[in-house]
Amino acid sequence: MELLDCRRLTGPNLLWDRPSVMMDIACPAADAAAIESGLRAEITGLHERLGWAAPAFSAKPRVGGLSLAFDGPIDRLYAGIALAEAAWSRFAGQATEPLEASLATIAERAAEEANPALLALQARAQERQAPFLWDDDEVSIGFGTSTQIWPSANLPPLDAVDWQRPANIPIALVTGTNGKTTTSRMCARILHAAGHRVGLSSTEGIWIDDLTLDEGDYAGPGGARTILRQQQADAAVLETARGGLLRRGLGVERADVALITNIAADHLGDFGSRTLAELLEIKWIISRAVVEGGILVLNADDPMLVEKAGTHPGKIAWFSLDESRSDVEFRPEDGCLIRARDDACQRLCRISDIPLTLNGAARHNIANALAAAAVCTYLGMDAETIAVGLTGMQQEDNPGRTNLYEVNGVRVLLDFAHNPHAIAATAELTTRLSARRRLLAFAQAGDRTDELLQDCARAAWTHGPERVIISELAKYARGRAPGEVHGILRDELIRSGCPPREIIHVETETDALDHALAWAQPGDLLIMLVLGEANALRTRLSLLAAG
Repeated sequence: MELLDCRRLTGPNLLWDRPSVMMDIACPAADAAAIESGLRAEITGLHERLGWAAPAFSAKPRVGGLSLAFDGPIDRLYAGIALAEAAWSRFAGQATEPLEASLATIAERAAEEANPALLALQARAQERQAPFLWDDDEVSIGFGTSTQIWPSANLPPLDAVDWQRPANIPIALVTGTNGKTTTSRMCARILHAAGHRVGLSSTEGIWIDDLTLDEGDYAGPGGARTILRQQQADAAVLETARGGLLRRGLGVERADVALITNIAADHLGDFGSRTLAELLEIKWIISRAVVEGGILVLNADDPMLVEKAGTHPGKIAWFSLDESRSDVEFRPEDGCLIRARDDACQRLCRISDIPLTLNGAARHNIANALAAAAVCTYLGMDAETIAVGLTGMQQEDNPGRTNLYEVNGVRVLLDFAHNPHAIAATAELTTRLSARRRLLAFAQAGDRTDELLQDCARAAWTHGPERVIISELAKYARGRAPGEVHGILRDELIRSGCPPREIIHVETETDALDHALAWAQPGDLLIMLVLGEANALRTRLSLLAAG
């Protein structure tokens, strides 16, 4: 057995909705119950010795081990981590210091961390049902335009807070394996068309409308808090990725709409997300934010979501690419996006008028548009506004996702597709695009399992390329030896039928584009599936396409 990780969970999470300390433990399944029982006893005993109230516990078996959490006040979670580590060392027979020394260290950390003013604000906000956010640096009451923010170390007395001011704003949560960023951008565009000032957090950055606040991965709780504290925002779309949900929990307790786009193989292998079933559990966390008074939007074409939906006690809205699904509220019909409800069909817009669908060839973006339409319908947007938002969104509004360029008679498709499902969806598009010859360039991060890398290679080959370029991407090796990822991908491509001489190995994605453009002739299609250099390649292709 091994303690893999010990961390704070600051919001609703995999085990429950309480801020808590989580312990991830690798162990045989047969030992999990005994380990849980022993740790509970050690943790409870340490609480007693410190004079703290006994904690509540929650536990969940994981593939390869156990996750165990115990709760505590939000100003004592770092001390809780120290307590959990001391409990583990005693339980596992690894203690290196006397118990009294461990207790003194934990008590000292608790004293340093203690913030009575924080707990008082939290309690008063709960009494008044006022939106409340906290972190190590700041505490805020109210969302968006009603936000009041203070440094965590200098909080006001309760009577200095304007308790008439705090208010909610419309909030949409977006998660899933594929399509999160594109769908989030579509939702933000629709809300902007309705006159909202929209805060958007995603894996690409954070924005208020078209103003970039910062670039980088903000699809976790930190990004959500940043957007919800922007006083110019009166609506929020929060992309919510697996990593943040697993590591910290959900950034907000309540939302108006939550969307799960799909469940597919990606990032499998990490403790807690080693199977699709575990990945579904993580994504499903967002459903709890809309149980009371909100709407959960789900993909009716995903069998795992269909099965899981039976456990959801709240309201569900479905979308599907299947025109024959008369039981689905949002679907295509006769070349249009429609909403079917109460025996009536409402036309939203023509699919060919949505630029991101590439005249209907990009079916994955038809699905994303349906999902966005569903989300925004339940945020109060009418059909005309949804149409304006979707039809007015150009490829430059969705950088790095299904961007198509023409350079000297050669078409170049740039996309972020990086898992088997997304690569296959891109192949469904590229096979609809005429081309004299095709070249595919792609790369993979080293933290994927061998099986997942092989699946990616097989999906890549379905594009039907005459030549394949594999980029090394050393900074994404993540523990793999140089050339190891390339070797796995190459071997699987050869097994799939790719001639070895047509597999080219380069160091960077810029090198891949250089080689692809040198190889290409008018009428060819270059498919660039880019992980790390999307911005650089997009800028270069835009300049080349402009002549």
